[in-house]
Amino acid sequence: MTARISQTKRRALLATILAASTFPCRAFSQRSPDKETNRQEQMGMRIKLSFANRTMTATLHDNASARDFASMLPLDLTISDFGGNEKIAYLPRKLTTEGHGPFDNEQPFDLCYYMPWGNLAMFHGAYKHPGLIRLGRFDDGFEALRVPGEFALRIERIG
Repeated sequence: MTARISQTKRRALLATILAASTFPCRAFSQRSPDKETNRQEQMGMRIKLSFANRTMTATLHDNASARDFASMLPLDLTISDFGGNEKIAYLPRKLTTEGHGPFDNEQPFDLCYYMPWGNLAMFHGAYKHPGLIRLGRFDDGFEALRVPGEFALRIERIG
């Protein structure tokens, strides 16, 4: 009987390890109810992103990462193409990921933070990827994201 219980426990442990390695973003992104999650409500702070003689505006969401990002503004970065559906820009430091959690309804023109690399991800096409925190959403001018190339990027608050 002891050998059978031990074998059952081993199978359960193996199943847990397999699930965690197969679905790491789901396994490790669980949050206790009292912690902030990747909130999708807008905080009302608007930003302006300028590059290639074009201007875009975005409204930030109310989450810890977006507030940390806003505290860094203004920023002068480099924006470049990545993966055929986005532009990226590396921040001078990583943002807080406190309270991050999974989100759904990914759509073009989301402004996100990619935790593993510490970069902004500005999507102009469909996407779905673990490791992202949605910082906000572009309001207008987002067609600039489709201009190919690498450019100097200026990001600043406008409201």
